[in-house]
Amino acid sequence: MKYILAFDQGTTSSRAILFDNAGQMGGVASKEHRQIFPSSGWVEHDAVEIWEAQRDVARRVLKENQIDADDIAAIGITNQRETTVLWDRKTGEPLHNAIVWQDRRTAEYCDHLRQEGHAASIAEKTGLVIDPYFSGTKLRWLLDQIPDARERADRGELAFGTVDSWLLWKLSDGQLHVTDVSNASRTMLFNLQTQSWDEDLLNLLEIPASVLPEVRPSSCVYGECSPEILGRPIPLAGCAGDQHAALFGQNCTKHGMAKNTYGTGCFVLMNIGDEAVSSKCNLLTTIACSGEPKPQFALEGSIFTAGSAVQWLRDGLGVIESSADVMSLAESVPDTGDCYLVPAFAGLGAPHWDPYARGVLVGISGGTTAGHIARATLEGIAFQVADVLEAMSEDAGLSVRELRVDGGASVNDLLMQFQADILQVPVVRPKVIETTAIGAAFLAGLAVGFWKGIDEVESIWKSERVFEPSMPAADVSRRRERWRQAVERSRGWQQHES
Repeated sequence: MKYILAFDQGTTSSRAILFDNAGQMGGVASKEHRQIFPSSGWVEHDAVEIWEAQRDVARRVLKENQIDADDIAAIGITNQRETTVLWDRKTGEPLHNAIVWQDRRTAEYCDHLRQEGHAASIAEKTGLVIDPYFSGTKLRWLLDQIPDARERADRGELAFGTVDSWLLWKLSDGQLHVTDVSNASRTMLFNLQTQSWDEDLLNLLEIPASVLPEVRPSSCVYGECSPEILGRPIPLAGCAGDQHAALFGQNCTKHGMAKNTYGTGCFVLMNIGDEAVSSKCNLLTTIACSGEPKPQFALEGSIFTAGSAVQWLRDGLGVIESSADVMSLAESVPDTGDCYLVPAFAGLGAPHWDPYARGVLVGISGGTTAGHIARATLEGIAFQVADVLEAMSEDAGLSVRELRVDGGASVNDLLMQFQADILQVPVVRPKVIETTAIGAAFLAGLAVGFWKGIDEVESIWKSERVFEPSMPAADVSRRRERWRQAVERSRGWQQHES
């Protein structure tokens, strides 16, 4: 068999990518889906639309590249994490739109949990902070708000899952209700030490265990794709949340190695080995998937708004026609003119964790142009990453030697150079920037013997370009201090509404 088929189900689109044994892409197909905003700070997706888009792009990538299903050794899945789906086990129909990871509707309930003194125990058990970001409070909201949902859940009629579980259910025609350890670790319901759902947390959030999927390793054969989907049964053999998959795809398999994915948000992960170290700097401890049964762990800093800030320049302000135009617009000026954009459109993630923060643009003068705002937008992304890596280095007790980068915005040379400058370490871009998808492919391929071991997988990774820092240290210090001042102006804004 010639290929692994990777499903990369992201926040804004679904993609299907073919990878051959050398890790080269043999074809890609993608389709965007709608972003639904019912209220300020609320974000939803149509789960059926996601499923149909993912199914359709899988069929299309095979057809367009004249690949037969018999050439596919396995399917690997990587997905937007924390996004929460609740569906009817009998009909397979969702009871509500999926609540997206960016959604802040449970902020007040999270405040209540903190006020009741649960932050320390939740952090100890799950490695997470209490925040609307995670799936547990979203699931509780669905059970509370949908008529009869809690009663039906208690009767075992409903199934909960993050998007990976939803896709595995649909791909297997309802035969599989499973998730992997990486996605489970993002629910605020999963105990990192016992590697199982935590009964105390289920009771705290009033979630019946009957709705939960079975938790399995990230690299194993879960079951088979229904033959009606692609023409024959294909092993469903690897699954990981997108950032865990990217860490694996970047070969950050050794202690201290770090990567950042520039997507809708930014997600910085550092491998910390086989011990779940607790963060003192408001970072998350999470599962780092591996090809081995023994779990590995990572520190993570999640930044909610990155690529979506560029989309705002396109759709909200109309200053660019496509996201690819942002670099040329930003290069039309030599600097930001002392403008700073804090893109806290959905609150601030790590290391601040302020769901009430909102975006601010400061330093505007009569001479401020669209170019200055575009450049400030790119720099705002890089400053957020620098804040997270600074906290990560403090937690891990070591300095990051290099940052491996991937995701759509990693092709932006201006952003990558500024990232290296503001971090004062090299930024390394791989030849294959589809590291999220290839990470899922690696996990699936290892499970079915398409690749024989981790050494073979690691030999595939190659760098395409290294961005060396060139900004004087004094300028870095000055710019980061100005950034910190701008961040303070964004904090707590939503609470000040009259």
